[in-house]
Amino acid sequence: MSETATTRAGFIALIGEPNAGKSTLLNRMVGAKVSIVTHKVQTTRARIRGVAMEGDSQLVFVDTPGLFQPRRRLDRAMVAAAWGGAADADIVVLLVEAQRGVTEGVERILEGLADIGQGRKVALAINKIDRVEAPVLLGLSQKLNDAYPFVETFMISAERGHGVDTLRGWLAGELPQGPWLYPEDQIADLPMRMIAAEMTREKLTLRLHQELPYQLTVETENWEERPDGSARIDQLIYVVRDGHKGIVLGNKGETIKAVSKAAREELEEFLGRRIHLFLQVKVRANWLDEAERYTEMGLDFRDGNV
Repeated sequence: MSETATTRAGFIALIGEPNAGKSTLLNRMVGAKVSIVTHKVQTTRARIRGVAMEGDSQLVFVDTPGLFQPRRRLDRAMVAAAWGGAADADIVVLLVEAQRGVTEGVERILEGLADIGQGRKVALAINKIDRVEAPVLLGLSQKLNDAYPFVETFMISAERGHGVDTLRGWLAGELPQGPWLYPEDQIADLPMRMIAAEMTREKLTLRLHQELPYQLTVETENWEERPDGSARIDQLIYVVRDGHKGIVLGNKGETIKAVSKAAREELEEFLGRRIHLFLQVKVRANWLDEAERYTEMGLDFRDGNV
């Protein structure tokens, strides 16, 4: 960066329905995997910040939990975190999946934007454009812009990268002038302990089915740096009942072994060094109602109240 350059920095909230592609877009923007990405919905629990550089601008992305109709305490805390991230941001980007179009969920989000959108720029990004025909895209864009005054509309494929550079360039120029908020080489403001736990939870989510993934959580209990440059990581997987513990362990421990291997390999690639990962499964029937668990996930326990 030259001494005469004018730097910009600010927060950008990515909001949308579950599985709209927010985490994929965040990881594409940052250029590294900092947010959990799976085929299952509601996998992002905390507001994960990824940091990207574009010229003299520092873009701090807030990947919020998907906005949906909450039913449980955890659901309500996640939705509150999503709207909190949007309300605190300099720019909000609403992601809408092209195939799904304007669903009831999108309509609820548009209503919510009317409340928090005052005084900040809100852009529209229609994602997964490679899956629908051009006339459908144009019609969807028109319908959404008629419903809300977006400052810009972008057609993207977060997975393939189409249109992402254009969106990132626009965001860089729209951020407020000011000093950078993080060191130039930092890509996320989450502690590595939480990123490691998220990686393991992703592997569990991919491996398991039905409702179980949303009734478990992973915490990094211990992180020990070793003289040879490697690290020992001990993690606890909390489930709500004994039957779930058996599912996580699998027949003769096959499931937990596969999860541990996949998570360890990804951690080693991410950190660029050898990792010794040890997983333990514990039954904790009321973890969904424990404030400590919410704090560990970066959520506010009080937001889960009815």
